[in-house]
Amino acid sequence: MNSRRLLLIALLFISCLTATAQSEKDKIKAMEEQRQIDKQRRITMKLDSAIRLSEEGHYKEADEKFKVVLSTIRSVPSDLTFHFGKNSFHIGKYKQSVDWLNKYIQLKGTTGQFSEQAVEWLAKAEAELLKEREREALQASEVLSKDYTLDCGPTGKVLCTVCKGSTVVVKKGYFGDNYSTCGYCHKQGFLTCEEYNLLIKGNLKPDTHP
Repeated sequence: MNSRRLLLIALLFISCLTATAQSEKDKIKAMEEQRQIDKQRRITMKLDSAIRLSEEGHYKEADEKFKVVLSTIRSVPSDLTFHFGKNSFHIGKYKQSVDWLNKYIQLKGTTGQFSEQAVEWLAKAEAELLKEREREALQASEVLSKDYTLDCGPTGKVLCTVCKGSTVVVKKGYFGDNYSTCGYCHKQGFLTCEEYNLLIKGNLKPDTHP
């Protein structure tokens, strides 16, 4: 009789421990779910704030908020790709704008809420990106010719770029080719480094009587 009672007590104790453990697991799970809900709510609030700032014309502030949101999520909502891409256009980040607007179009195709706008803004961003690259290419050329002195190497000489080292300049005419002595290289076929740098900057004057 005593053995049966002890067994029942033991079973009851184990049952209580199991129930307590399950209750703790449920509490932990509920706390984690609430934490995720709170986190998502904060992200949504930040995203809504970024969109509102962008719509009000505060594009740089909106850009910072969008980047904060992107740093805290793994799965990016499609609407964010549109708003971030559009806002990027307004702050002159055209490559970034093209990238994110393309993402929206890839995700939503022609059926998205912002699909038509995304196509329009993408066209604008691509046009500005093309202009930007053209300006960069031009600026690179200007830096080379105006702002730097080129090192000609240990010889200190460069093949004359006017006569290509021949000492003779050939000009096409109506009645054939006209030949004249190169006025820049002093009949040597090469330029000194100083002369070469003056030439590429447009400051080297030819000899009047070569």
